[in-house]
Amino acid sequence: MELVPGFTALLQPFASTMTTPTFQSFVTIATGWVLASRRMVTRMILAAGDSVNKHYSSYHRVFSAAKWSLDHVGLAMFDLIEPWIEGDVLLALDDTLARKRGLKMFGCGMHHDPLLSTRGKAVMNWGHSWVVLGVVLEFPFRPGHYYCLPILFRLYLNRAKATKHRRVYRTRPELAIEMLGALSSHRKDKRFHVVADSAYGGQSVLNHLPGNCDLTSRLLMDARLYDAPPPRKPGTNGRPRKRGQRLPTPAAMLEERCRRFVFNIYGRSETVRIADGEARVHKAPGRPLRVVAIEPLTGGRKPQAFYSTCHDASAGQVIAWYACRWSIEVTFHDSKQQLGFEQPQGWSRPAAERTAPVAMLFYSLIVVWFAQEGHRQYQPLDCPWYTFKAEPSFADMLATLRRQ
Repeated sequence: MELVPGFTALLQPFASTMTTPTFQSFVTIATGWVLASRRMVTRMILAAGDSVNKHYSSYHRVFSAAKWSLDHVGLAMFDLIEPWIEGDVLLALDDTLARKRGLKMFGCGMHHDPLLSTRGKAVMNWGHSWVVLGVVLEFPFRPGHYYCLPILFRLYLNRAKATKHRRVYRTRPELAIEMLGALSSHRKDKRFHVVADSAYGGQSVLNHLPGNCDLTSRLLMDARLYDAPPPRKPGTNGRPRKRGQRLPTPAAMLEERCRRFVFNIYGRSETVRIADGEARVHKAPGRPLRVVAIEPLTGGRKPQAFYSTCHDASAGQVIAWYACRWSIEVTFHDSKQQLGFEQPQGWSRPAAERTAPVAMLFYSLIVVWFAQEGHRQYQPLDCPWYTFKAEPSFADMLATLRRQ
C-alpha cells in the first residue's frame, strides 16, 4: 500500500539526512506507521505491504544501527514548517512519560507519572522520560487554534541510569538548553520565543538562553523581585551592586489596587484581577522581566504569577503566550493515543533514542499535510448525536490520510 503522493512528498527533505537505502526503508515505515493498528516494526511493514522486498531485519536496523541523526531530521522538519511561520518563532517546551515494560530496555527508570498522581500523592512509573521541543503554529484551515509540532527530542536519564550506562548526568533543563541552542544555531537570523511551565522557568534555563531566544514561564507567588541597580557613583569602593531596591512579591502585588481584565483563552472567557510590572528575579539580576500576577474571579483557580523576558510586552500578551503552551499537552495526548508513541519496544540505545520520537515527527507531518491539502478532502461524520463538533481533530486528520 502507498500513501497519498502529497504526504510522501513531505518526506523528501529527510532524504538528505540518511543514506538512500535507509531512506527507502524509512518511507515504508512511515506508510506502516500511519496504517498499522499497533506500532511495532513487523506490524508496520505488514501494513505497508512491503514484507517481501527486504528482509525484516533491515527495517529494525533503521532505528538500531543505521547512520542518521535524530537532530538532523528534526531540523529538516523545522525547515519544512518554516514557510508557515510569520514573525518570531513560538516554541513550546515540556517533558512527557512513555510507560514501558522490561528491565533491559535502555534508559528506562522510575519517573513521576502526572496522570496517576494527585495533589496529595505522587505516583512513580517505569518508562522513558522525554524532553520535547515543538513549534507552535496557527493554520489557516482552523483560525484561533494552535498546534504544537514537535521537532527536537532528548531522552532523560535519572542519576542511577546515567551511572549504569556511563553517561554524564544532565537535568531536564540542561537538555532543554541543548535543544534550544541547536535550533537557535540552525537559524541565527530568526527570533525564537519559548513557553514552558515552572520546571523550565528557573535559573538553569533563564541564565543560559541563546541570544536570539526569549522565555515565558511561571513564577512563584513569593518570588523575590528587585528593581534595576542604581547608577554607580564615581569614587565608590567595592564591587558594583547587582540588584536594586526590593520590590513587592507577586502575592503582594495582588494586595494592592489592581485592574480587571477579561481573557479569551482555552476556548472560554475568564475575568481576573491583574497586576504587572518590570522587575528582576534574585537569581538573574541582570535580565529585566515583565512580571504578571493574576487572581481569577471565576472558576475557583488560585492566584498565579508569570514572567516573560520580553519586558516591554503587555500583561495580556504574556498570558496569551503562556496559554499557547497547552498545545504541547494536546500533542502528547494525540501522539500516544493515535500514533502509538509508547508502543515501540526497541531495547538498544540507538533504537530507544530514535524510535519513539519518530511518532511525534509523523504527528507534525500529518498536521502539515492536512493544512496543505488534507483539509479539502475532510468529510465530517454525519452524526445526529454529535452536532456541535465543527472543527477536525487529529483523529480526523489521520482518518482522512488513511482514506486517500
